[in-house]
Amino acid sequence: MLVNYILTAFRYMRRRLGFTLINVLGLALGIASCLLIFLVVRYELGYDAFNTKADRIYRVNHHSIDYNPRTSPVVAPAMRNDFPELQVAEFFYNDGIVKVGNDRYNESNYAFADEYVPGVFDYQWIAGDSRTALAAPNSIVLTEKMAHKYFGTKDAMGQVINLDNQWNCKVTGIIKDLPGNTSLPLPFMVSMSTIKKELSGMNNYYSIPGGNFTYIALPQNYSIERVRSRIHSFMEKNWGKDIAKEATLILQPLRDVHFEQQYLYHTVSPTTSRQTYWALAGIALFIIITACINFINLATGQSASRSKEVGVRKVLGARRPQLIGQFLGETAIQVIVAMLLGVLIAILLISRLKAWLDIGISTNELLDAPVVLLLTILTLLLIPVAGLYPAFVQSAFQPALSLKGASGISRRSLLLRRGLVVLQFGISQLMIIGTIIVARQMDFFRNRDLGFNKDFVISFFAPDSTHQQTLLHQLTTTPGIAAVSLSSGAPTYSSQFTGFDAPQLGVTGENITEVKCVDENFTRMFGLTMLAGDTISKRTGKDSISRIVVNETLIERLNIHDPRAAIGQNITVSGEPAQIIGVVKDFQSESKHKKRRACVLLYNDRQFYSASVRIMPAGMRTTIAHIEKMWSALYPDLLFEYEFLDDHIASFYRQEEKFYTAFRIFSFIAIFIGCLGLYGLIAFATLQRTREIGIRKVLGASIPGILLLFAREFIWLILLAFIVSAPVAWMVMHSWLDSFAYRIGIGWETFLVSIGASLLIAAFTISYKTITAALMNPVQSLRME
Repeated sequence: MLVNYILTAFRYMRRRLGFTLINVLGLALGIASCLLIFLVVRYELGYDAFNTKADRIYRVNHHSIDYNPRTSPVVAPAMRNDFPELQVAEFFYNDGIVKVGNDRYNESNYAFADEYVPGVFDYQWIAGDSRTALAAPNSIVLTEKMAHKYFGTKDAMGQVINLDNQWNCKVTGIIKDLPGNTSLPLPFMVSMSTIKKELSGMNNYYSIPGGNFTYIALPQNYSIERVRSRIHSFMEKNWGKDIAKEATLILQPLRDVHFEQQYLYHTVSPTTSRQTYWALAGIALFIIITACINFINLATGQSASRSKEVGVRKVLGARRPQLIGQFLGETAIQVIVAMLLGVLIAILLISRLKAWLDIGISTNELLDAPVVLLLTILTLLLIPVAGLYPAFVQSAFQPALSLKGASGISRRSLLLRRGLVVLQFGISQLMIIGTIIVARQMDFFRNRDLGFNKDFVISFFAPDSTHQQTLLHQLTTTPGIAAVSLSSGAPTYSSQFTGFDAPQLGVTGENITEVKCVDENFTRMFGLTMLAGDTISKRTGKDSISRIVVNETLIERLNIHDPRAAIGQNITVSGEPAQIIGVVKDFQSESKHKKRRACVLLYNDRQFYSASVRIMPAGMRTTIAHIEKMWSALYPDLLFEYEFLDDHIASFYRQEEKFYTAFRIFSFIAIFIGCLGLYGLIAFATLQRTREIGIRKVLGASIPGILLLFAREFIWLILLAFIVSAPVAWMVMHSWLDSFAYRIGIGWETFLVSIGASLLIAAFTISYKTITAALMNPVQSLRME
């Protein structure tokens, strides 16, 4: 009996090969999409999960005027003393030059790490002793990748690496490369005791603005609340009541670090929102629902053609459970084939998806237990979800009616099928609306007025003040350079943050401002708009007060609404008196996830570390090569490295770009699967109504009239789907946009484009098969019947 069912199933699928292929391909694309999205979401939500203590590790953040992920170097030793039950580790990230033999490299985001780091974080040690590798000064632990980069196949252990032209460090350990989904990536670690001299004498809580990353690991079954409840007294004991009143330490779970976007400074790893990837998981659900709807609609649509088969089987003694088993068996065969094809599609697409999204997923992960479990669950769910209803519909046919040629399909079944089509179109329109809104928000990020001119600007390190004026003179006299400025950093590079107040204006308490140290060319070079007063000028030795330029946001905090009224006002910045000489229009200094902050521009050549150059487009490569030559002559011990300002700004939105890419890819797949189902329904409808089309043509019906006959029903279903999906799409996308300080509005034109696109897609899908049927010779149509 079982063999007979299988043979019957294969014969039927072969006889209806076109519809079988549509069903199998739709399910396969759905399964492949679910697999790929599962890998992407698991990767992103699995940040730092490779640490076995991940659920017990917390980052110690500083909070006073604002949130800061770094703490002063004095915090970690004090915590070890006052919380002996905790493991406490600290990092200090840096950029510098590495010299190995005659080779030199610019390395960014390497870490000075104390000897407690290996006890808190799980590193796989290839060589060296984790307990002692970072204990002695001038010790360095390389990742496997960097060991190969510096020494090739040669044994790196015991080799000497010169760091920043200051320290000769001995390789004391090699660890496996860290996974890409870590919030603490690093090429190598240098023992913290190497910079002991630089840290000596720093006993103040605010010793180093920015400071270190401090982490704690709790013992097993130890509540974090036991630590949090003692933080205030800990602050009071070590740094006094005044510090404890104005500052505190926030203990943030390690697994949350990748998903927090409220902190002042950009961390070494980009942050994102968990909701973004839950939304992506929702798309996977939509895709698989769309594929199931295709299957159900096509299966129930073809029921009429099987009514006589069911009637004959029932007359010969087949019971309804046997028929249900037969139809579910057919579904199971198609689902299993689709699953195998889906895995194959996923294997073929993983490498491309990895490149598009810049994430560390691989085909090997398809063999992981969670992935195999997902495939098993999907297969077991799809068989009853996709096959059970069609099986019940087809097995319910009455033999007497079936053998007389009646379809046996009830009005209830037709209503359900239309309802499923509405759901399918609704999902497609959700995808279209979402894609449009995400695309507009990304365009807003890229093209919204930043308040300054970023075009053709490169920034590079200019560390030695004795050579800065020489460099400035050479750059300003170089052909191909339009403007030059020295500063602590271009408008969107990290700056210092400090407090300000103006008691005479009634402004006291916690007010934070960004501070940028700039030269007299900064405002003009970046095209900042002066609203009142003068720009920054050089400060002379006679000046007893800082002469500063402030932005609109700062004077609003001073309760001044006319920029001209702010000129001449005295305020205190970081405890020092300053006089406002100019007001500049707000400009974007951070990503658009955050609102523009109060900002102070002042002249302080001791804080000039960066040179910014606007290059003329013609001969850009030649100009940059000339800049490198001049720079290298002044700084022979360093390596020249530059970054285009617009590339730096684009890096702020790298996570959003990844999400947008994923959203586009999987939205297209969802819409394509929906089109497959629609094409299948139209193909089956035209097949069933071949004779009707022939008769209509004989009676004078036109091709557009026949096309409208088939399209009319689906147009109403699309409009109904739009009415249902538009409010849902608005709520979902409005919630997503709430995560940005600056965002687009969701206007009526978005929905107009969506419904237009849906109708256009449906028209193209319907047209091909309908026009083919309409063009058929009526003689052939009637003869076929």
